[in-house]
Amino acid sequence: MITATGNFVAFSLDTLRGLPRRPFQVREFVQQAWFISSVSILPAALVSIPFGAVIALQLGSLVRQLGAQSFTGAASVLAVVREAGPIVTALIIAGAGGSAICADLGARKIREELDAMRVLGIDPIHRLVVPRVLATMLVAVLLNGLVNVVGVGGGYFFNVVLQGGTPGAYLASFQALGQLPDLVVGEIKALVFGAVAALVASYKGMTARGGPKGVGDAVNQSVVITFMLLFALNFVITAIYFQVVPQKGT
Repeated sequence: MITATGNFVAFSLDTLRGLPRRPFQVREFVQQAWFISSVSILPAALVSIPFGAVIALQLGSLVRQLGAQSFTGAASVLAVVREAGPIVTALIIAGAGGSAICADLGARKIREELDAMRVLGIDPIHRLVVPRVLATMLVAVLLNGLVNVVGVGGGYFFNVVLQGGTPGAYLASFQALGQLPDLVVGEIKALVFGAVAALVASYKGMTARGGPKGVGDAVNQSVVITFMLLFALNFVITAIYFQVVPQKGT
């Protein structure tokens, strides 16, 4: 486990060093960004609707018991923007985009295409990994914005229409407690989660062995490892955010 962790850190550092290298693989970057977005947009939108609805229903019931119905909007929107949006984005990116990246690179590995590239003097990390990491980060940031919009809209609908909330109070409470850093930290989370998902998927794909079965095992391992890292990173980033950014009070 220690050896694998060290190899992954070295792989991530090699990828980081390859970011400023030229020529940049623009065609590969555009293709990967389009592919990842095409397999992620619809699932993310569909998943974010029940996420926003469940948050609105649960918080609406809770604040009603506490007699703080006027803060339902703030609680629902902040929960979606800070936590639910980046988490949904990370799960979709890791499950759809990351697994596709791992399967693609794993197939290249067992067909010895990566070794052939090295023989020709082509760095596989610079040629294949760097564009995929950047494309995943870009799509994750944009997808997080979509998830936030759909999640907040779903929460608004369920709170106002089904629970009889007041539209004005829903929006006013968010303006009273919400602030721009809440949105910024959500986008930072999405950016970091996208980078981690792409790095883990690329590493497991490029180290796959054992034929097609090994590629399948690598895909499963990449998804599980990515989920574990994402939840750990989410806790760390949230803890740092609450220590650094002062929260608005009532």
